[in-house]
Amino acid sequence: MSDPMTEAAEMYLLRIALLSEGEEPVPISQLAETLHVSPISANQMCRKLESRGLVDYQPYKGVTLTLQGEAIALRMLRKRRLWEVFLAEKLGLDPQDAEDVACRFEHVTPEDLAERLADYLGNPTLSPQRQLIPPRFGGVQRRMTLRPLAAVGVGARVQVTNILTDATTKAFLRDQGIGPGAIVTILASAPEKALLVAVDGQRVSLAADIAQKIDVTPLDEARPEAPLHDVQAPRQARAS
Repeated sequence: MSDPMTEAAEMYLLRIALLSEGEEPVPISQLAETLHVSPISANQMCRKLESRGLVDYQPYKGVTLTLQGEAIALRMLRKRRLWEVFLAEKLGLDPQDAEDVACRFEHVTPEDLAERLADYLGNPTLSPQRQLIPPRFGGVQRRMTLRPLAAVGVGARVQVTNILTDATTKAFLRDQGIGPGAIVTILASAPEKALLVAVDGQRVSLAADIAQKIDVTPLDEARPEAPLHDVQAPRQARAS
């Protein structure tokens, strides 16, 4: 670990941490899709991270973070969310815009500056989008998991973490009350077609390709329920 970490390597570690569920490996294909890179590129980077002792790579299964890799990822996430608080609360940026800017700041923020920022902000524990800020020392009480909305079962409650669509679709979703921090309940599912969800007391139908691009953190586990196969997504929710 004598060589400095690259921004790309830090992003891989952070994304693996967010996608991890317990001890299950994160598939290379899923990692590549969320980072918008090819599976070959993702595989090569994971091999490099393994050589540095930051991930454990299991062929045909995926990768998990080592304790060292997880520590780096959580430090990066702490910096990002502290900057989100500063940008949103002190400079008045929209929370989503604050997150976009903070994603760039996290890679160039020294540890001592991050802690001075935390002290200045009063050591917040939640970001403007109600996401946990990892503590100053050590790990977190529970692993922060992330999955696509399309992969969540009927009956589950989730919190929207990030939206990876184009600006037009983001605007449509925002009008429906679906944005980072929103609490969403899955009402029905038509596999590979659409999802019916509830948010703020309203029902919204989403195309499967849109739901795949909405990252969420589970709050409650899904209940066994029959899927609704005739759900139709509104045309406005279709990706361009």
